[in-house]
Amino acid sequence: MSRPLLTSSALGFTAGYVDTVGFIALFGLFTAHVTGNFVLIGSELAHPTHGVLIKFLAFPAFIAAVAMSRMLALYADRRWNSAARPLLVLQVLLLAACMLSGWRAQPIVDASAPWVLATGVLGAAAMGVQNAAGRLAFSNLTPTTVMTGNVTQLVIEVVDLARGAADDALRGRIQKFLWPVLAFGAGAICGAFIFLQVSLWALALPLIILASLALSPANQA
Repeated sequence: MSRPLLTSSALGFTAGYVDTVGFIALFGLFTAHVTGNFVLIGSELAHPTHGVLIKFLAFPAFIAAVAMSRMLALYADRRWNSAARPLLVLQVLLLAACMLSGWRAQPIVDASAPWVLATGVLGAAAMGVQNAAGRLAFSNLTPTTVMTGNVTQLVIEVVDLARGAADDALRGRIQKFLWPVLAFGAGAICGAFIFLQVSLWALALPLIILASLALSPANQA
């Protein structure tokens, strides 16, 4: 497996993992697929619960993280010709803060409790950085946070393969989309099971993955 494919798979795993942990722990909050919160907000407004505020706050947190990522990338590109490592470090810091905030929020029983809201905001911000990094530093990779478009493209490529239009470029595109999609699914499953064992300390695993990517010579700034 090539280095870019390993990187996109690692990031895909991280997105699926963190999104699932956030969804289970934080009253149905999507941290990576933040637009999915529109549906949940609509649902909760129709059937009021106590989980609306945390989903509303995820949007400005996500937007602020994307804006911060853009400014950091501009600075990093001027100084080091690469924004990959600084953006990964920023994501590590935000996700670590999310995990520690979640520890402070225990037990998580009230969606409007200050530490619970802080945990959701930090989680959305961390994944906002990953969304932005996909455009700013990893534009050559398959998108790693929202898989709907990847699955659509993968099905198109597989249909072309099945109808006999296969060539090396087509096989390469299938590989490019297949592994991040599988990694995202594996991350979602692992996130659910590990969260059940260790609560929000489960975020230690994606932190290790992101830190490893940041330390990789391929992402050296």
